Amino acid sequence: MPRICVILGEKSEILVSSPLSEPAHLCEVPLVGIVVPVYNEEEALPAFHRLLCEQIDALSYRFRIYYVNDGSTDATAERLKEIQQADRRVCTLELSRNFGHQAALSAGLDAAEGEYVISLDGDGQHPPALIPEMLRLAEAGYEVVLTQRADTEDESGFKRWTSAQFYRLINRIGDTRVLPGGADFRLLARPALEALRGMREYHRFLRGMVSWIGFRTVILPYQPPQRLAGKSKYTMKKMLRLARDAIFSFSLVPLYIGLSMGGLMLFLALVEMVYVLSLWFSGQRAQLEPGWSSLMFVILVVSGILMILLGFIGIYIGYIFQEVKRRPVYIIRKAIPAREDTAEA
Repeated sequence: MPRICVILGEKSEILVSSPLSEPAHLCEVPLVGIVVPVYNEEEALPAFHRLLCEQIDALSYRFRIYYVNDGSTDATAERLKEIQQADRRVCTLELSRNFGHQAALSAGLDAAEGEYVISLDGDGQHPPALIPEMLRLAEAGYEVVLTQRADTEDESGFKRWTSAQFYRLINRIGDTRVLPGGADFRLLARPALEALRGMREYHRFLRGMVSWIGFRTVILPYQPPQRLAGKSKYTMKKMLRLARDAIFSFSLVPLYIGLSMGGLMLFLALVEMVYVLSLWFSGQRAQLEPGWSSLMFVILVVSGILMILLGFIGIYIGYIFQEVKRRPVYIIRKAIPAREDTAEA
């Protein structure tokens, strides 16, 4: 098993390497945490867990698997109970209600132990077959391993277009670059995970938060396979909510729109003033009679701009209001530790 790398400043350097066949008693076997948020995935869970075990059972690491049940209303809880009875490495966290994918993922990351922590969805579209390569990159010194999904024929042209426009917008107006086509399928080394845990904002966009913390990062492209069963739980409403959280959490540009619009209106007012004065002093005062259409146009334009800006300000104030209440991002109703932990205790 490769020995552990030592962090030197912002980079990692491999001090000693050894073949994979090194006896376990020569160095401590690293623990890897795997976080899997699930919501109404009763059909996909058994097949997903089999795929996951096929990959991790072939690796010389110790594993702890954290399934986070995000308030499922189907038989997901029963499937998780069966999986936990069959696999001593499985820990389950049951949230008190459906808090959303980002909150459920945060719950798992907060609970996860291990030198490395990998997060992936339980529908099979984050292929567990990438886990060995992610760990190889981590052992090579990378503290964050991001994945970047390729476009598939299953996605509609509209979804691909909106996704591309979202990333283009957030990277243009935001102060943190977010990986286009990025996913919540990633590996975090312990230092990066601890930095992420320190960010306790209520509205969470983890792809942006992981980019913000920095650390030595590598990108691993992948082709998403078909879902194992069922259909995506990410509705258009949820995607729009995630986009809203991303934009208003990582950019103040919407507030600066008011400054730009104000400057534009002052410029137009100056042009209008010059025009009126030129007509007045040239003896063409008859043309200065106000028209109803032009007056209403100006009123509607100015009112519309003001309403948009008030809306932006209202959203930011709403975010501040929710943050100062300091409500938890999630609530765990029940946590069942892995049977390995119980046995060790």
